Amino acid sequence: MPAANVADPDGRVLNLGSLRGTPVLLNLWATWCAPCVKEMPLLDALAGEYDGRLRVVTVSQDMQGAEKVEPFFAQGGFARLEPWMDPENNLGFAIGGGVMPTTVLYDGDGKEVWRVQGEFDWESEEVRAAIDAAIAG
Repeated sequence: MPAANVADPDGRVLNLGSLRGTPVLLNLWATWCAPCVKEMPLLDALAGEYDGRLRVVTVSQDMQGAEKVEPFFAQGGFARLEPWMDPENNLGFAIGGGVMPTTVLYDGDGKEVWRVQGEFDWESEEVRAAIDAAIAG
């Protein structure tokens, strides 16, 4: 997992490299991306299901940053997702995104173990099997 910095609308910075030790599901999304918007409530539910065992990090690639992300999160009422942003798309370039959404599962050591590009059913058994394997280490 790249040691990239992302920020929230309040200016808090999260270095993704600091998350090692816990499996991370990293999702790159944008408010203009219909499949991304559709997935957000499912990712929020997934974060709740795996609370304490998996960190779900959603990072907006919207170039307008907080201007777009804050209203989207306010409207969505997500219980567990945080509004991280990467308006310069540095993270997308670092992980080789290119397609929205791009989601990468990292194990506790920060190694990529699974990746999906495009719309995905986050309620599927396939995703739970991949996450359970990453958590088991």
